[in-house]
Amino acid sequence: MILESIIESSRQRAAVLPDVFPEELFPTRSLAQAICSRSPAVIGEVKYASPQGPTGATLSPGRLAAAMAAGGAVAISVLTEPTVFAGDPSYIREVRRYISLPILRKDILVHPAQIRESRALGADAVLLIATVVGSDLVEFVDCAIASGLEPVVEVSSEEEVRSALSTSAQIIGINNRDLWTLEIDLSRAHRLAPMIRAARRIPVAMSGISDPGEVKEYMKTCSAVLIGSSIAKAENPQEAMEEFACM
Repeated sequence: MILESIIESSRQRAAVLPDVFPEELFPTRSLAQAICSRSPAVIGEVKYASPQGPTGATLSPGRLAAAMAAGGAVAISVLTEPTVFAGDPSYIREVRRYISLPILRKDILVHPAQIRESRALGADAVLLIATVVGSDLVEFVDCAIASGLEPVVEVSSEEEVRSALSTSAQIIGINNRDLWTLEIDLSRAHRLAPMIRAARRIPVAMSGISDPGEVKEYMKTCSAVLIGSSIAKAENPQEAMEEFACM
């Protein structure tokens, strides 16, 4: 399974991280506030590959992020997983030099040291995947908050939503893609978002969004959408973002 191999790779990366990172840290920007600042709230993504192959993105991480920011993104997700998504943790530092928007580190994180690393790199928020973290979710969320980061818990089922709501995380991302089968169900975010809104948390629709018209529909149930390949691969990412963000 692709996810299992990514998890093992992440464990190997975590094993060589130091226990303590430098004290000199960047001031953080609030992802939650950015999401609530406009509608539609579109999070762009620096993404060079997926399990389906290269996205076709040609700009450097910083320039790609800057183009999406200019197009109306409220925040930028940066994929740092190297084996399948062609990412690198160093992309966060580069992107931070180009934009003033909040930065979400998106990776398959399996150890608290990777959360602390995210803060040292300059991320403002960190993705924690419920199906990967499992029973350690509360610990990981608390670690993120203690590190000065906003945790974004990714879910794909009602059970995982309940787990996320048992934590202090305010932002909950609903992945339309099943991480084990890679199949997409675009209705998943619509089904799960009401549970999240009822708990006064912030639901974000993630994965499989390829048409600007879909953003308008998702904003009826979700507070934001995260769009990866559809914008990253565009010949002009700024114009592509404008199409999604200026509904």
